[in-house]
Amino acid sequence: MAADLVIEIENTPGALAEVAAAISDAGVNIAAATCVGPGKSAELHILVRHGEAARHALATTHVAVTREREVVVVDVEDRPGVLADLTRKIARAGVNLDLVYVATQNRVVFGAPDLAALRAALGLDS
Repeated sequence: MAADLVIEIENTPGALAEVAAAISDAGVNIAAATCVGPGKSAELHILVRHGEAARHALATTHVAVTREREVVVVDVEDRPGVLADLTRKIARAGVNLDLVYVATQNRVVFGAPDLAALRAALGLDS
């Protein structure tokens, strides 16, 4: 299961490095990350396969995961229009997305309140 972990971090030099080091020291690969926060704090989303191991590693460094959720990860071809094609399929199925970001190895991460409907819209096995 792919897990999107959300971590509130201070928007200071080294904050992301601390999180990345804790996770990698635990032997967990970060497959994707996105961070938004122009103010004093930022919301970091990271994609991992082993959420429990990452949470434990972060807890030992006193960094808390504020939210965790299952997401859908789709392998895509690296060409213009792929995201438009996928999101049109999702929209035609009436599925509302609440999270999208790009991962390593030509993959897109999607989050939605109804993951079963999202998987069905994309033609993925549930």
